[in-house]
Amino acid sequence: MVQSGSASGSLFAEGGVGTLKLLAYLALATILMVADHHGGYLESIRRTAGLMTGPLYRLASAPADLARGLSGHMTTQQALIAENTALRENLLLANARLDRLASVQVENQRLRELLGGTRGLRLEVQLASLIDIDLDPFRHRLMLDAGSRRGVEEGLAVIDAEGVMGQVLTVTPAHSTVILISDPSHAIPVQVMRTGLRAIAYGTGRTDQLEVPSIPLSADLRVGDVLETSGIGGRFPAGFRVGTIERLHPDDTRLFVVAEVRPAARLDRGGEVLLVWNTSTSADAEDVGPPLPPGFRQEAPDTSQEIEP
Repeated sequence: MVQSGSASGSLFAEGGVGTLKLLAYLALATILMVADHHGGYLESIRRTAGLMTGPLYRLASAPADLARGLSGHMTTQQALIAENTALRENLLLANARLDRLASVQVENQRLRELLGGTRGLRLEVQLASLIDIDLDPFRHRLMLDAGSRRGVEEGLAVIDAEGVMGQVLTVTPAHSTVILISDPSHAIPVQVMRTGLRAIAYGTGRTDQLEVPSIPLSADLRVGDVLETSGIGGRFPAGFRVGTIERLHPDDTRLFVVAEVRPAARLDRGGEVLLVWNTSTSADAEDVGPPLPPGFRQEAPDTSQEIEP
């Protein structure tokens, strides 16, 4: 039984026709290869074919490239988010540390200024903080967090880094009340640093002004002179700045001069003050010289005298 189309449709079918076709194809291929090798006639065809097939390759590889790109983008985004979060936390921590350091620096500077006000004076000092302030026109008071349990007594002078603020008025076990030098009922003995002239400075009810009345017309006094505590009366140790004269004018009688003084202390600002008092003379005397050995009792010299009959 003969199958139709099997002999004629196959290149390698039995018979002379198939062999002739094969030889013809081989000869044509050989000619094309030799011609292309010597003349490069098929180069343009290959370039054109490459240009035509390039988009097809890119289109075929697009899903894989897109998947890799999305994966890399997600990984990079997550890494950036994590890095950004870590950097933000580090920045907040660094800012908190800087704020703390700045606060400590300001506090140290303020304490250094406070302690610097007592340099060169034989004084005892104690630091206290303000917990309340009363600047009524008729009474200027401060409340401190130090009381009798910390050794505070009535009459102790209160200063800040700039000068005298007032003195302790009342004391409780945990707190103390201070009357400011600007209080209308307060007076403080002062002297002019330049000339040594002594006077009394009174509060006026204003935190930016004190008043020194009854100054003789012949007194050597100028605008800009600095007033300091004279130590008279024993309440305020001598040598603390009180204020600066800003204006001089005659009083109503035209017989004396009145000086308007700007307080040196920051009466309406600040958070810490110093309580100061003079070191006792007896304690100073005991502290002079090397310490006594343990168990040694110093006897007072016999100063009694015998009266002859």
